[in-house]
Amino acid sequence: MSNTAQSAASTRIASLLDANSFVEIGGQITARSTDFNLSAKETPSDGVITGYGVIDGSLVYVYSQDATVLNGTVGEMHAKKIARLYDFAIKTGAPVIGLIDCAGMRLQEATDALNGFGEIYMQQTKASGVIPQITGIFGTCGGGMAMIPALTDFTLMEEKKAKLFVNSPNAIEGNEISKCDTSAAEYQAKEAGLVDFKGSEEDVLAQIRALVTMLPANNEDDMSYEECTDDLNRVCKDLANCAGDTSIALSQISDNNVFFEVKADYAKDMVCGFIKLNGSTVGAVANRTEIYDAEGNLTETMDAVLSARGARKAADFVKFCDAFNIPVLTLTNVTGFKATKCSEANMAKAVAELTYAFADATVPKVNVIVGKAYGSAYLAMNSKSIGADMVYAWPNAEIGMMDAKLAAKIMYADSDAATINEKAAEYATLQSSVESAARRGYVDTIIEAEDTRKYVIGAFEMLYTKREDRPSKKHGTV
Repeated sequence: MSNTAQSAASTRIASLLDANSFVEIGGQITARSTDFNLSAKETPSDGVITGYGVIDGSLVYVYSQDATVLNGTVGEMHAKKIARLYDFAIKTGAPVIGLIDCAGMRLQEATDALNGFGEIYMQQTKASGVIPQITGIFGTCGGGMAMIPALTDFTLMEEKKAKLFVNSPNAIEGNEISKCDTSAAEYQAKEAGLVDFKGSEEDVLAQIRALVTMLPANNEDDMSYEECTDDLNRVCKDLANCAGDTSIALSQISDNNVFFEVKADYAKDMVCGFIKLNGSTVGAVANRTEIYDAEGNLTETMDAVLSARGARKAADFVKFCDAFNIPVLTLTNVTGFKATKCSEANMAKAVAELTYAFADATVPKVNVIVGKAYGSAYLAMNSKSIGADMVYAWPNAEIGMMDAKLAAKIMYADSDAATINEKAAEYATLQSSVESAARRGYVDTIIEAEDTRKYVIGAFEMLYTKREDRPSKKHGTV
């Protein structure tokens, strides 16, 4: 065992928390089992350091696995330490952060280790929706261990050494790691959608700190508020030009341009993340049709459609926000559904999940239509009919069933081009214009793009004391 490797678990904790704030719990615990000569091996802290500290002054609980102790494997006492940490976190209402570097289940303790995994799963389930749960992966996280980040709210992963898998790449029929490394951060972020952020170890720890400062401590006490130093009435002059890349638009709207995006590499047609408005954290969901790099170059374009992956990504995010009483803002620009064979297999269920998430959420909900809002795809994007409290629209927005020309072609299928064009213009005015939607009450106010920040801040201030009663039930089934 090298001293460098041995200190990695404690070094990560020290780097994560405010200086000198960590207090260890259960530091003297070692493995109880003596089977298979286990008693002859040193098991300090049974391979996991557990305790509490603060991030930017806020209490958090942390466990960090030590890969130098039996490869960081989970045994009976290792699992009990993590489970006990969850007891503290649930009682006191503070986040749990897990720093993973683990070879999986400890073979020498077999059934005790297996039961330990179940105890951790149970604690995570009880904590879900009560306290934020964050996982950072720095080494191996395989087999049953892979369920632990999946049961948490956010997962961040070191991009070079970390591995996340249920089945190792070489165990998958027809695959080997040289063909496709399904355990790599790139795959888990882009294809699986399980990883919210990937980067160096230092970047991951820094991002966890940043995320904690954006989140409430628990589902009852919001400690994420900070004094706003930005102008509440600030005009965002170029916001209309950001309608394509809504990640830029959200940063423009936010206090001091703060935007913490989650799952940025997955389903890029849907943007999800946290912004600050008048010092309060707001969850943001937005359709996206363009991606620009840091130098302002257009790197990717997409159709203004809902994909199955994008819908599920947004649904999960909205559910998290609702659980922790975080208001939700949407920027809508959608014309329909992605039309591919792969998407079709999952589309209806995924969009139903998104519709349900918005409709079921009782937090303040504000929608800004920044482009087109057509058909059922629009209804799923936090429309007035499924519970949006306030709906704003930019002057060039279009709200309706479908594109006006397509509607005219269907209604006047046997007519000449001139007639179709005439009827399309008439349809656009009567049925698809923002003024038409506003007259019917489907849009509350038509606003200039540059005034968006002012209006959404005002809406959330007005909705701050929102209360909403729903039919009594155990839980929904969608």
